[in-house]
Amino acid sequence: MSRGAMTPFAARGLPYPLMPDAPATGLRRELHLGDALFINIGTILASAAFVVPAAVIAATGSAAASSLVWIGAGLISLCGAFAIAELAALYPRAGGEYVYLDRAYHPLVGFLYGWSLFAVIQTASIAAVAVVFVEYFTRFQPLGPVAAKALVIALILGLSLWNCRSVRTSASTQNLTTIAKLVMAGAIVVLCVFWGDQPGEAIRSARLPVEGSAAARWGAAVVAALWAYDGWISITFVGGEVRNPRRFLPRAISLSLLLLIGIYLLLNFAYLRALPLDAFPGTDTVAADAAGQAGGVLGGHLVALAVMVSCFAATNGFIFTGARVYYAMARAGSFFRSFSRLSKDRAPANATLWQGLWASGIALTGTYDQLFTYVVVVSWLFYGLGSAAVFVLRIRQPALERPYRAFGYPWLPGLFTVFTAVLLVNTLITNPRDSLIGLGITAAGIPLYLYFSRHSSRRGPDPARERAAA
Repeated sequence: MSRGAMTPFAARGLPYPLMPDAPATGLRRELHLGDALFINIGTILASAAFVVPAAVIAATGSAAASSLVWIGAGLISLCGAFAIAELAALYPRAGGEYVYLDRAYHPLVGFLYGWSLFAVIQTASIAAVAVVFVEYFTRFQPLGPVAAKALVIALILGLSLWNCRSVRTSASTQNLTTIAKLVMAGAIVVLCVFWGDQPGEAIRSARLPVEGSAAARWGAAVVAALWAYDGWISITFVGGEVRNPRRFLPRAISLSLLLLIGIYLLLNFAYLRALPLDAFPGTDTVAADAAGQAGGVLGGHLVALAVMVSCFAATNGFIFTGARVYYAMARAGSFFRSFSRLSKDRAPANATLWQGLWASGIALTGTYDQLFTYVVVVSWLFYGLGSAAVFVLRIRQPALERPYRAFGYPWLPGLFTVFTAVLLVNTLITNPRDSLIGLGITAAGIPLYLYFSRHSSRRGPDPARERAAA
């Protein structure tokens, strides 16, 4: 179906067709505010919470400085969240930023975002957290290399099949596993705070020797912390299934980040309570080290189980949310038509299964970490375009009703947009090879976009889909 057949775009004075004003149909609005919160928290709070604090302290050299980094990175993310929250309330439908970029700029920009998610960003994330799950599982049950890979694939495909059932099944799984991971994170905090032996004065006064310029060190620490906050946009992907979306979506995006700032500060303090500062540099298992110091073997097992539950919830969250983007693209005629098919309980089954298969392939190649390194610059490029879209749409379509207006506009969305631009330029300068490869992966979607554009225009309007979208 051509985009021109979907909406009288010429009457709006825009140079290209837009997606239909109705939400992507066929999906059921079953998600409440609690569901939305658990989707975001469960997707954000993955293995990084148990690893990144060590890198932040090693870069900053003190407990106070590391706390400032966690607060600063959280507030930077919150500035972006305020901007995206306005767009989520404006266009509460499946697809999230794919929809916003399509509306603000051009269908090609939205398509390249969705293509990048499917090609690497979302699928490599699924593969990476599934691998971490299995790595910690082997601490309880040793596995050979073949059996470990088989378990990774079984986890990805098993959760993909499970998420094909219904939105309620997916949301309930996310809720239960996120509650479990929060309980375990709380148990780690209690264990380290009450049984750790580092006195408060030592925590406050201890300093690590650090090398390099302050700007470079603090920049590295902030980027590491931002990675731990990444994923706050996930709830927008399922915007077509959230009840009262114009209220719940902005609240879920903002509240999840505010809660995560508090959680990360608590975890950071707990690790400092259990370990001396000089134990942080060079470790990739700071949480296990801290819990092991405070609780012995039992503490180490608690952390391993917490990481497994966290990765399980994150894998489920990535699978659950990502499929909605490809579903929305397919409904707009911009992706494989089969991806728009729903299960009998209104879940995007085909999009979910193909996403799982592609993520499994990435996991088998073992290149997920490298692939994700390639597209970090792409991910932040789209974040910046998303926050800038608030300005673009306010200028081009000022008469649109905006149920939620970005807090601190224009300063906070502008700050986030400028920050992403600086981060992108710095990444291009310091890591040009990986950045250019990532941009090349994204640009590889242009021929696909041209193909789908021609194909959908030849196919012509689909009356059934038009009636459903009305």
